[in-house]
Amino acid sequence: MALVATVAISFVLAAGCGYFADRLRLPPLVGYLVAGILMGPFTPGFTADTALATQLAEIGVILLMFGVGLHFSAADLIAVRGVAIPGAIGQIILATLLGIGLCTLWGWNLGAGLVFGLSISVASTVVLLKALEERNLVNSPNGRVAIGWLIVEDLAMVLALVLLPIVAEVLGAQGAGAHGTEGGATPVALTIVLTLAKLGAFAVLAIVLGPRIVPWLLTLVARTGSRELFTLTVLAIALGIAFGSAMLFGVSFALGAFFAGVVMSESHLSHRAAADSLPLQNAFSVLFFVSVGMLFNPRILVDQPLAVLAILALITLGKSLIAAGFVLMLRYPVSMALTVAASLAQIGEFSFIVAGLGVSLGLMSQEGYDLILAGAILSITLNPLMFWAATKLKTALSGAVPSYGERRIKTLRRELDVIKARVEEKESQQQLKKQQLVHTFPLFSEVNEHALEELLLLFRPDSASPGDKVIRVGERGDAMYFIASGAAEVRLPGNSIMLEAGAFFGEMALLSGGLRTADVIAVDFCQFLKLDRRDFNIFMARHPRLRAAVSDMARERKKMNVPGSIKSGATD
Repeated sequence: MALVATVAISFVLAAGCGYFADRLRLPPLVGYLVAGILMGPFTPGFTADTALATQLAEIGVILLMFGVGLHFSAADLIAVRGVAIPGAIGQIILATLLGIGLCTLWGWNLGAGLVFGLSISVASTVVLLKALEERNLVNSPNGRVAIGWLIVEDLAMVLALVLLPIVAEVLGAQGAGAHGTEGGATPVALTIVLTLAKLGAFAVLAIVLGPRIVPWLLTLVARTGSRELFTLTVLAIALGIAFGSAMLFGVSFALGAFFAGVVMSESHLSHRAAADSLPLQNAFSVLFFVSVGMLFNPRILVDQPLAVLAILALITLGKSLIAAGFVLMLRYPVSMALTVAASLAQIGEFSFIVAGLGVSLGLMSQEGYDLILAGAILSITLNPLMFWAATKLKTALSGAVPSYGERRIKTLRRELDVIKARVEEKESQQQLKKQQLVHTFPLFSEVNEHALEELLLLFRPDSASPGDKVIRVGERGDAMYFIASGAAEVRLPGNSIMLEAGAFFGEMALLSGGLRTADVIAVDFCQFLKLDRRDFNIFMARHPRLRAAVSDMARERKKMNVPGSIKSGATD
């Protein structure tokens, strides 16, 4: 009952608090965190099982990172590399140093300061995407730069998650959580090298084998036509790679899941995979944020208000000024600098993951975790205000430096337009295939877009030269043939029927379970689309109207096979 109660009450409270947060024009994420606080041990009422919630949250982390990898665009990152890579790395370093400096004033050690600095240096991808979507900025150059910036931050944090456990003892970890290596700096350096070597081996394996195996596997399962099996396969790949990489290579679940998403994004079925896995990803992501809220002690707001305000100022003002400074220093426009500054004026999911790891390793106290969580909740709440201020500043400064960064932004727009055109061409080619299928075979106008996509996966191309016998009388029916180009002749006793592009044959034996009743010979160079017996039966069972149309045609053709019948039409 502990598991059922934790999950049920988490969803109920998260749904209610998320709705009220949305009504207050705040990200629902704030509501999920508040739901966790209400369920935690520091507030009256129901107290959830924190250990169970933490384990469920681990699945949330895996699916969050899988989603980040699935939407990762190497092309977009390459296009904005000139500003996103140096800007993000520079901002992480400076924000981390500011965090270490602030912690030094509080008397914290270097390890706690490093974890704290890293936690506040990375913004929330979830919050950023929602903010950009609300302002229609996702596909704008400014929005692309902000997203690319956060991708670099996420990658840097993934590396931090790998390295922190190794250097924990050197940084002053306390207690059993420390995983450092005894013997000084040399063993630690050796451990880092070995870990990076394992990480490199895993990355190479994922990059080399992944694009060959994962898309093939997705296509194989998609051919079954079972949506639940396809969704299950997507989740099995995400969780399987995450778990397997942790067991075999010693990398984190988060990194394994991220690579699983990156590999799957190369498949032409990535959009479907993202759509099918999104509900479960969202559900466990909610549990992740609820579990984070459960660990927060609201008394920190009363006991240490100045510390909370200092963290909030560092997140909303310090990080924003650093980010804007880097954008301007790299000679990009003021409008971009303000958009990026507002986008980074908050912290989120990676901050919680890094801080939680710091606590488990003994690098940082629970008090530090509470301060980070307080800064996250307040900065996310104030983020719409930061975007409003950025918009006002853009208007006020639009005439001050009109030409600053204009050349670079024009170059960036051209690169992004090229990438966008490639993506649209790829999508249009798939759409064109569907349109051509319906145009060539009007029979398929009966089915929807999803079914047409499934058909394109089920069809197996085949060809025949003039004189080749495609079907022999008396054979067992193994497939239905659709003529994409060329012509074929159906030879009946005392009669022959010509079939051209757009016609089909071979369905009678499949429907009746009997043997072929006529020879079919290619009279031209023919290109066929074959639908195998099993695929034919499964597809037709799911589309009864199409099966009825094919059955009607089969009955008419059967009559034509009778000697003396009307010598027109087509048969097999």
